[in-house]
Amino acid sequence: MKDNRTEEFQELRPLLFSIAYRILGSVAEAEDAVQEAWLRFAGSPTEVRSPKAFLSAAVTRLSIDVLRSARVRREEYVGPWFPEPLLADPYEDPVRSAELADSVSMAALLLLERLSPLERAVFVLREVFDFGFPEVASAVGRSEAACRQLAVRARRHMAEGRPRFEADRRERDALAARFFEALHEGDLAGLQELLAADVSLVSDAGGKAPQLARAVLGAQNVARLLGAVIPLLFRIDVTCEQHEVNGQPGAIFRDRHGKVLQTFSLDILDGRVQAIRLVLNPDKLGHVGPVADAWSIAEEVKQARRAGE
Repeated sequence: MKDNRTEEFQELRPLLFSIAYRILGSVAEAEDAVQEAWLRFAGSPTEVRSPKAFLSAAVTRLSIDVLRSARVRREEYVGPWFPEPLLADPYEDPVRSAELADSVSMAALLLLERLSPLERAVFVLREVFDFGFPEVASAVGRSEAACRQLAVRARRHMAEGRPRFEADRRERDALAARFFEALHEGDLAGLQELLAADVSLVSDAGGKAPQLARAVLGAQNVARLLGAVIPLLFRIDVTCEQHEVNGQPGAIFRDRHGKVLQTFSLDILDGRVQAIRLVLNPDKLGHVGPVADAWSIAEEVKQARRAGE
């Protein structure tokens, strides 16, 4: 029985993680929820008729409980809060790949933050993973009627600010490639041309890494900042590795030893970069790889700037 349950769990694990991550916005917490769901599944003394239903319900309820306590911590968070960057979603559905990628984007996850934990769980199960309302009701422990009402409210909130992304992913990726090429070349004019007039650049360091005092707004200001800082990073052997982040174009910046300094995530629409989100909080980067000392790199950047003056 245990061997069979192990096989069933491993088959469902990508789905379980993807559900938990969208509810929690945290890789570490999602992995913990999946592991706890496995322990409950493995330890169930009775036969489990539907492993998918059992495990989906378990991981959803665990995630709701964690999210409720996490809300309090996030209210005390220093500066803007972003989800932990996700480099690859383990769950794949070729029929709905575009929707799945958009639902895990930074912009979508930040919108989900506006929902109550129950609304968020219902939206993720119903709208993202296409669970039927009987399955949703069982997972969250509410009636089908209540879940339908939660789904309506969640859809309304999401629709009010729902992000739209470049429909043609090839065009999106080509624009992202031009953006990072201009970044590498220090091409200020080229960068500015690729940015939307009202583009925003925001960083999440959580008080644990150097952080922008406030969001940088406008194409000229964002291009000027990137044009001033990024060449200095390259001068001290920081590298920029293009990589999809949360289903959208992005990059990982590493120090000279290959340790992770930050991630970049781009929102692209109408042929322009609409938003740039940086995650520097070391607590959110450990799953990407060994984390760099951002403070010492900031000091090196200052020295490089003084040397070039």
